[in-house]
Amino acid sequence: MARCERVVRMSVEQPLWRALAAYRVITLVYALLLGFFGRDRYEHPAVAAGYLAVLTVWTLATLPKVANAASCTRRFLAADLTLALAGILLTPLADQQAQSVDGPTLPSIWTAGAVLAYAIKGGWRWAGLASSLVAVANLVERGYPSRDTLHNVLLVWVASIGIGYVVEIARASERTLARALEIEAATRERERLARDIHDSVLQVLAMVQRRGTALGGEAAELGRMAGEQEVALRTLVAGGLVRPSYVSEDESAGAVVRLVEVGEEPEGTDGAGESGEIDLRTLLAPRAGARITLADPGAPVPLPAPAARELAAAVGAALDNVRVHAGDGARAWILVEDWGDEVIVTVRDDGPGIPEGRLAQAEGEGRMGVALSIRGRLRDLGGTAELISVPGQGTEVELKVPRAARERQEQRGKA
Repeated sequence: MARCERVVRMSVEQPLWRALAAYRVITLVYALLLGFFGRDRYEHPAVAAGYLAVLTVWTLATLPKVANAASCTRRFLAADLTLALAGILLTPLADQQAQSVDGPTLPSIWTAGAVLAYAIKGGWRWAGLASSLVAVANLVERGYPSRDTLHNVLLVWVASIGIGYVVEIARASERTLARALEIEAATRERERLARDIHDSVLQVLAMVQRRGTALGGEAAELGRMAGEQEVALRTLVAGGLVRPSYVSEDESAGAVVRLVEVGEEPEGTDGAGESGEIDLRTLLAPRAGARITLADPGAPVPLPAPAARELAAAVGAALDNVRVHAGDGARAWILVEDWGDEVIVTVRDDGPGIPEGRLAQAEGEGRMGVALSIRGRLRDLGGTAELISVPGQGTEVELKVPRAARERQEQRGKA
C-alpha cells in the first residue's frame, strides 16, 4: 500500500519539482545575460556583479533543495525569498535610473521561482504570502505603482496562487486514491479470508451438524452447537466484520494452521512454489472418483501456481455444493478445456438443480459459497463464473480464466 502511495505522489508532485529546478537555472542564465548586456547602464556595476555572483552560487548550490518536498524546508524557502527581495531592493542602488524607467530588476524573473517554491511546498496560502511580499518589494523599488509594475505583480500573484491551489487539489486526490486503494486491498483480503473460512471451517461445522443430528443423543447436542457456531461465523463473514488487516503476522499464520487442522487438506499441496506454473490437471486429478468423472486434454494445461490453485479451489467449492445439495447419489462431471487464450473448466451434475431465487436467498442468509468461493475467486483471476441450473435437470458451473491472468497472478505473487 505504501508503494502505491509513493508511486501516486511521484506521478503528481515530482514533475513539478523538476520543472522548478529547471526554471531556476534557466532564469538565472536570463538574469546573467541581462546584467551582462546592460552593464553600461549601471552607475554601480560592482553592486550588480556582486549580487549576480551570489545569486549564481546560491542557485547552483541549492538545486538539491528543490528536488522534492522533504528537502525544500521552510528555512530554505525563507532564505530563498529573502535573496530575491534583496535583489529587488538593491536594483536602485546599482541602477539609479531604475525608478524612472521600467527596467528589469537584478534577479528579474528568477524571483518567480522563489514564489513558485512556496506554492508547490505549501499550497495557495503560502504562495499568496510570498507573492504579496514580492509585490511590496517591487512597489518600494519603483517608488510609485507604474502600469508595468502592477501588471508584473498581478501576474506573479495570480499564477502562484493558481499553481498552489492546483497542488492542493492534487494532494487531496492523492489521499483519496490512496484511501480507495487501501479499501480495495482490505476488501479483497477479507473476501479471500472469507473464502478460506467457507472452504474449511464452515464446511466442517456443517458436516458436524448433519452427522450429529443423524446420530442423535449427545451427538445431536454437539451438532446443534456446531450449527449455532456456523450461523455466527457466516454472519461475521457476510457482514464484513472479519478484518484480516488487523491480524498480526503471527496470528494470521496461526489461523492458517488451525484451518488446515480442522479442514480438508488444502489444494495445491504438490510441492510447487508460489512462482512458476502448475499443470491444472494435477490439481484436479485427485477430485476424480466413483461418482466424479474428469475429462481433460491429453496435453498439460499450465497456469501460474496461484491461478491454478484458485481455479482448483473454485472447482472444489462447486463439487462441495454438489455433495451437499444434490444428494449422495448424484454424479458429477469435470471438463477441462484449454483454448490457448483462456482455460475453461465446467462442473456439471445430475442433481435436482437449484430453484429460482435460491442463490439470492442463500446470500441473504450468509451462505456465500457461490458468491465468494466460486465467483469471488474467478473475479480475482480476471475470469468469470456462470451458473446454469434447471430444476430437475442438474446444475452446470462454467469457470473461465483468461491467459492474461498469468501476468496478473505473477505480479501479485511478486508484490
